[in-house]
Amino acid sequence: MAKKKEQINKSRGYWAETWIRFRRRKLAMIALCYVIFMALVAIFSPAIVGTKPVVCKYKGGIYFPCMGYFNPSWENSVFISDSIITSYPVRLKEEDPDSWAIFPLMYNDFNRRVGEGEMPGRDANPTIDGHPSFQNPMGTNIYGYDVAAIIVHGTKTALLVGFVSMSIASFIGISVGALAGYFGGWVDLALSRLTEVVLCVPIMVLILALIAMVEKPEIWHTMTIIGLMGWPGIARLTRGEFLKLKQSEYVAAARALGASQFRIIFRHILPNALAPVLVPITFGIAGAILAESGLSYLGIGSSASVASWGTILSEGNRNLSMWWLAFFPGSMIFLTVLAYNLIGEALQEATDPRQRGK
Repeated sequence: MAKKKEQINKSRGYWAETWIRFRRRKLAMIALCYVIFMALVAIFSPAIVGTKPVVCKYKGGIYFPCMGYFNPSWENSVFISDSIITSYPVRLKEEDPDSWAIFPLMYNDFNRRVGEGEMPGRDANPTIDGHPSFQNPMGTNIYGYDVAAIIVHGTKTALLVGFVSMSIASFIGISVGALAGYFGGWVDLALSRLTEVVLCVPIMVLILALIAMVEKPEIWHTMTIIGLMGWPGIARLTRGEFLKLKQSEYVAAARALGASQFRIIFRHILPNALAPVLVPITFGIAGAILAESGLSYLGIGSSASVASWGTILSEGNRNLSMWWLAFFPGSMIFLTVLAYNLIGEALQEATDPRQRGK
């Protein structure tokens, strides 16, 4: 029976077996669904909450002004020249009576006070002292900005920080670890010493020091620094996998067939070394989100034009009576970091060779 089970596992392939073992963990699957949901919220955030039309017809053309939330330059200049950008619902009809527009589900903006450029017929002051209401389900902050809008658009910031920073860290870490593990000798010695030096540098201290040197720090500076300093753990694990796998029979066969070193590294060894490396990458995404939220909480590395959960949390700390300013962003940070940690733990168990066959 055990022999038959082992044969079935081998026929499935490594990644298929890993996915089957990962799916057995219900909490990890719930966490994965949550991360996918958050990714969809980030992608479709301009259609969920905002004051820019998702799509509109104006002077004979079809436009998508909501793309301006991703990049201000993506919003067509015709709306800026006609002074429509500040109040689409009213100005569109004034400039072009034949125009039409489809607005987001919730008409609020993370960068505009409630009541500015409102939809016709809507109460300009829907909240009392910022408390949650029907029009502002998560209330407003001390400046009158809708918290739900900041939460939704802040999802894009949080996930972007995690994925961009860890993409940089993964590229550097996997490259350094692969070269050190495959070539060995002085290459391994030099790259290992470099890895140890980077490990000795506190990331937060370096972020604070470098951002202090930048006149207008932006979120991209934070992503870059986290990425440039977050690769040593990935490099060490990749190096260990390469040291083990380069002695394998299939690598010796590839050398005998005349395969180049580049092909052996990236075609034969790297795909088999990636599974364990995914674990620190997953944990790193959670760490990057937590780091960005912490910096935004301190008011460092963020700008007013970027929605961030940490910024609202900071406002809640200064205004303890406004409980919603701490509850909603704090819950989002907690759930997102927890989800990535659960996925990381499940990946660690699913890729553990000692757990195979169980």
